[in-house]
This record gives sequence, C-alpha cells and structure tokens, in this order.
Amino acid sequence: MTVTAWCTPTAHLRLGTGVADITPPADAYHRNWGAALHDAAESIHRPLSATALVLQDPDSGPEHLLVALDLGWMRTAEVRQLLDRVAAGTGIQRDRLLITFSHTHAAINLDRTRTHEPGGQHIEPYLQALPERIVTAVERARADLKPVTLTFGQGHCSLAVNRDYVDPEDGVRVCGPNPEEAADDRVWVARATSATDASQVVLVNYACHPTTLAWDNRCISPDYPGAMRALVQQNSLARCAFLLGPCGDLGPRDGFVGNPQVADDNGRQLGYAVLSVLAGLPPADTQMTYTGKVVSGATVGVWQHEPIAAARHPRIRTFRSTELCVELPYKDLPGREVLERRLATWRSRETRAQQAGNDTELRDCRAQIERIRRAMRRLEELPDTRDATATYKVAVWQLGEGVLIGVGGEPYSLLQRTLRQRFPETPILITVLTNEPYSYILPAELYGSECYQDQCSTLAAGALEGIMDAIQQQLRDWGCR
Repeated sequence: MTVTAWCTPTAHLRLGTGVADITPPADAYHRNWGAALHDAAESIHRPLSATALVLQDPDSGPEHLLVALDLGWMRTAEVRQLLDRVAAGTGIQRDRLLITFSHTHAAINLDRTRTHEPGGQHIEPYLQALPERIVTAVERARADLKPVTLTFGQGHCSLAVNRDYVDPEDGVRVCGPNPEEAADDRVWVARATSATDASQVVLVNYACHPTTLAWDNRCISPDYPGAMRALVQQNSLARCAFLLGPCGDLGPRDGFVGNPQVADDNGRQLGYAVLSVLAGLPPADTQMTYTGKVVSGATVGVWQHEPIAAARHPRIRTFRSTELCVELPYKDLPGREVLERRLATWRSRETRAQQAGNDTELRDCRAQIERIRRAMRRLEELPDTRDATATYKVAVWQLGEGVLIGVGGEPYSLLQRTLRQRFPETPILITVLTNEPYSYILPAELYGSECYQDQCSTLAAGALEGIMDAIQQQLRDWGCR
C-alpha cells in the first residue's frame, strides 16, 4: 500500500521551563581526575545551570518534574537527600521526579569525604544550597506552564566516537578514541511550541561523555554542553535543556585536554547539528500529506503541510508514566581490607615521587589513589550481604508519540541502539545518571575484560541486558512500535 501521509512524531502536553544558576565558587574542590596535580579550581569557564521542566498531561493532571543539572555526579546518600528535599520543596511525588546529571568532569566534586582538602570547604554549603536553587527553577517553570506541542526530530553528529581502545604495545584496554569501532551518532531533539511562543524550549538528547576537559583543566565548566546550549539558545530564541544519553563507551574525539576552547568547539559541533534538526522540523501540529500529481515536464508528486489527522489525536494526547523495578545481582568486589592495603602502597609511592620531584610518577600515584578511594566509596554504598540484589529503577514517561526514559548509572550505548532498533517508529530519548547513581553498566561480553568501565562497575554481567528487556516489555505493553 502506498503511503500518503508523512508523519512527524508529536505530543500535546502542558510544559513549563525554569532555570537557576548553580555555579560554585571559582576555587571549589575540583579533583575529578586522578592524574590532576591540583585540587581546587582557579576560574569559571562558563556558568553551570539547573534546568527544571514541569510536565503535565493536556488536562492538567499530576505534575512531573525533570531537572537537568550541569554537574558530574553525586553519591547515593547525597542524591537521595537531594530528591527528598526537592520533593518536599515542590510537593511533587518522588516517583514523578527525575534529577539527571550532564556528567561534566569539570564541575565541583561533591564527595563529602573531601571537605578537608583544598576547595573542599565549599562542598557542604553547596550541597545545602542546591535544593533551594532547584526549587527556585521549579517555581519559575510553574509560572511558565502552558499547553505546548512537542515535535520530535532526529539528526546526526560525529562529535562522539567509540572510546574502548586496545593499546597496540601491550594489549591493555584503555579509555580513549577507537577509530576502528563505529559510534552511535544519533541526536534526538524535541521542540516545544505554544500558541504564544514560536519555540519555548528545545530538548537535546545526545550520547557523548563530557570529557573534553581533563586533568590539566583548572576551570569550572559545563564542558561541551555549555557552548552547545548557548549556540542553540542564541539561534532558536528558546531555552535549551541537555539530556546525556547512554555513553559508557562514547566520548569526544578531541578530549582529555586542558583548553576550554576545545570544549566550546565540541559544543558548537553538536549545537549546529541540533540547529540543523530544528531547521528541518515541520510547523507544529502538521503532517506532510500527498495531494496528487502535477504534469510539468516531469510528472511531479506534490506533498504539502496539512493539519494532523484526527486519528492520531488520542495517541498524541497520551501522557503517562511508570517506574520499573529490575532486580539485578552485584559483582563480587574486593573487600575494604584489600583496598586499604593497596591505598597504603600507593600513598608511600606518592610520598617518594613528591620528594624526588617526579611529576610523571606523581600523576600515576595520584591517579591510582583516586581510583582506590572511589572504589572504597562505592563499596560503602553496597549491602553487606553479597548475595543481595540491587533494585534498579527505570522511569518511563510516554509523551504523546515519543518516550522519555530515565536510567541510573552509565550504561553503554547498546541500550539506546537496541531499543531504537526494536521500536523504529517511536522517538526514544534516554537520559542517564538519573536518581540512582550506579556506575558503568556494560554488555555481558565485556565483563572480565579489565577495561576501566569493568573495573568501576558494581552490577554483574547481564545487568544491561536485563534492563533492556524490562524497558522493551513496557514499551510493548504501551503499544509502541
């Protein structure tokens, strides 16, 4: 049967957006990289933001809240306290609240065990003030709440490359660009328009680790999302919210540098891809309809924009959410005593390197110490009983003909590739590091490979596949295609 309607996925809902500044002091604790030789930042590259989106169904049902933070990560206890305080301050139920992190590696490090280190005096005041700043953004979003049309579009951006590389000399797996492996380059964009605003907000969902800036950088920075957002907002006259996609195996080709200009260049690369998608979107609430042929030398088939067919309206006006709970096993991890012995060994080597003035050795020591300290912190968050399972929560929101999924930790891009292949007609936007801060979640075949992501993971092999299966079943139950 010949297709006569070319439909752009659409949603009708109520949406409001608010933004608050969450930039820390310029000398905040900045140790996000083990190889860094500094602890406190020295300047601000670009400000950090909290972007709040309040969403409701078209008939003003219960509020749902999505908060996108220009921060790297937080520990489980701190995230749960943040969720509790935001829920209390806004009155929005916890199961309708998503807080997601952009995962910039150049923001303040919010580990409470680091308060005694240079710049660490800012950690506790920042954690105390953050919920209030988010609530301020939510209040602004509520004041902005109105009926909108959400129009989905997709494009491509080559910023992200695969970053699972095998060192040619010793075969060690390293976390760096791998030109021999294809990367998922898809960028999803959702444009919200209302009767009074040509474009109110633009959601950008893209999978690429914000690791442009690394150990040599001494600036507080949102990394590439900052310049991307600035470019999109300047050219679309709309607010822009960035949602990081599953990128455990993806990062920028030009990364691990200290120059903020490179982060801006990376951001503009993504920003222009987003603007290209926006330029190609049809007018809101229209579809392309075949109107017939015109003989003009060639016999031309004519399509034109017409109002969306009435048969699509019930689907477009659908707004619903659910929280999936997937039981997943933990890995068998080294105990605290083992980690403490390793830490003592590297501390001794660090002292010798400092005394010898050997910066190369000092970087290696500090990197290993940082890695062990993080492993010890992860261990603190796990149950004492190793046969216990993790209750991994997944938020699934249906927004008309599209779906927004919030997952914890840092899954590999296989998650989004697989779901989008299985449901090719449904825009699937996946945002990571949401609510529950698990570490990396890898494909089963990579466990035991000793890559960095495997060393950091806490969930056992098969976790990623279990999460995919649970989401797939939910989407099928909702009739997604």
